Amino acid sequence: MRPRRCIFFRRSCHIERFEDIKKALYTGASYVVIPYEKTFPKEEVRKGIDRFGRDRIIVEFNADIDKPDHAYESVRLLEELKDLGVAKFILKHVTVSPAMNRILENCPLPVIVRDSLVRNDIATILSMPNCCGIATNYYEGKNILKVKRSLRDQGIATICLESSVSFADMKTNEHGLIPVVVQDYRTLQVLMVAYMNEEAFNKTIETGRMTYWSRSRNELWVKGETSGHYQFVKELRIDCDNDTLLAKVHQLGAACHTGETSCFFTELCRKEFADFNPLTVLTEDYNVIMDRKVNPKEGSYTNYLFDKGIDKILKKCGEEATEITIAAKNPDAEELKYEIADYLFHLMVLMVECDVDWNDIVKELANRRKS
Repeated sequence: MRPRRCIFFRRSCHIERFEDIKKALYTGASYVVIPYEKTFPKEEVRKGIDRFGRDRIIVEFNADIDKPDHAYESVRLLEELKDLGVAKFILKHVTVSPAMNRILENCPLPVIVRDSLVRNDIATILSMPNCCGIATNYYEGKNILKVKRSLRDQGIATICLESSVSFADMKTNEHGLIPVVVQDYRTLQVLMVAYMNEEAFNKTIETGRMTYWSRSRNELWVKGETSGHYQFVKELRIDCDNDTLLAKVHQLGAACHTGETSCFFTELCRKEFADFNPLTVLTEDYNVIMDRKVNPKEGSYTNYLFDKGIDKILKKCGEEATEITIAAKNPDAEELKYEIADYLFHLMVLMVECDVDWNDIVKELANRRKS
């Protein structure tokens, strides 16, 4: 079986310092791409690797074979960068030729070819030695899953959505429909309920965009086609009776046609209860703190901290961290819980002041979990 290939899409920011690397990775980038030039910031790259681990840095070389003095021909340099912790190389200005194949064969790391795909095709580039993927913006705005399926038909292994259960094995109602409960994949908030027939289900798998059957219009319905509020598939599950689907999606904009985030915004009845979901509580508290910054409230301690500025906020965070240390020496856990909660409040004030939210923190923790 051929190794799985990947297609990379270019999204860039200028990298010169460790702070640039940190900013890019903190905002959700999987890798940082740094062009190799005479001023290549080797020590800054080393700091990035020490902080974020190996395999997060990609170095880009000019692969113009008409310029034989370029750095990519120096195996010693490539080995040095590999030892530094560079994950992969990107070669640009690639000309498909035996000479280029020899260059790729000498690369000590997998190579991503950056190509406009105007003159070359994916299958030819991926057949070159050591090539593990392609970086291109050729498919920007196009249906990437459709492209991947086309590549798979050419014998190039790609990651496509595939259902482990065929629609024929699902239990539908008398109209051939199955209900779909839709959740936000990050918050798990229930967004809406809709129905699929076999055509809608297959279209969802094929395109990666949630597609339903409209019972009122009696036609196929791609969610977001008119509003732009698309739902991109993250996961599809089926219940134990094979008669209901659960879709976890990346929702663009509001799910409800009223403009509400979720269709379930009308409360019918309620029994008082405390929501102890950690992410819900921390997010709600963060939002209150953010609102205090945007809409100051007289007498608010939170606004007092914002008014005093970053030094006061940092001082309070330090004091509360010390209180945690002292409380931890006390066998009574109640005091420790109180001090941790107090610290988290001041930490969130700092986060708001520095324009960092819980999504940023969770992404960082998730990235560490992978390493």
